[in-house]
Amino acid sequence: MSADEGVEGGWPGHSASKLDGVDRAIIAELLRDGRMSMRTLAERVHISRANAYARLTRLMDDGVITGFTAELAPHKAGLGTSAYVSVTIEQNSWRTVSARLRSIPYVEHFAMVGGDYDVLVLVRTPDNAALRQVVLERIQDVPGVRATHTWLVFDEARGRGTDWGARES
Repeated sequence: MSADEGVEGGWPGHSASKLDGVDRAIIAELLRDGRMSMRTLAERVHISRANAYARLTRLMDDGVITGFTAELAPHKAGLGTSAYVSVTIEQNSWRTVSARLRSIPYVEHFAMVGGDYDVLVLVRTPDNAALRQVVLERIQDVPGVRATHTWLVFDEARGRGTDWGARES
């Protein structure tokens, strides 16, 4: 959610809907396997198919679940070079910079951050030559970008993340 996409009737960053244990179990199961059938999902969380459909529809309508995607192994998919690029931008240029970053090939993810830099960008390319082109010719060419700093990724691992199946506290 961007800073200008506040929750209706609330402040940005606050939950739009309260998730109960069944909602959290649905999320946990779908994060494990987003391709499972509704029947399997209902069985795993011990609810009826009708309830599973209704809850999934609500979670999607509320924007809690925003879509379903495939996870790729970047190296096996031909993206052998990954880097984090920190970007320093001019004050009040976030909207312009973020709109342009969305359109640059190989930019996988970016976020406005606090600290020494303003934006952190994850770039995955086939090779170093493509990375060079993305950083030096595309990102640095964005109006509002003042400077970049690039860190090559040598190895990656996924963290534990949130335990969606855990009971609420």
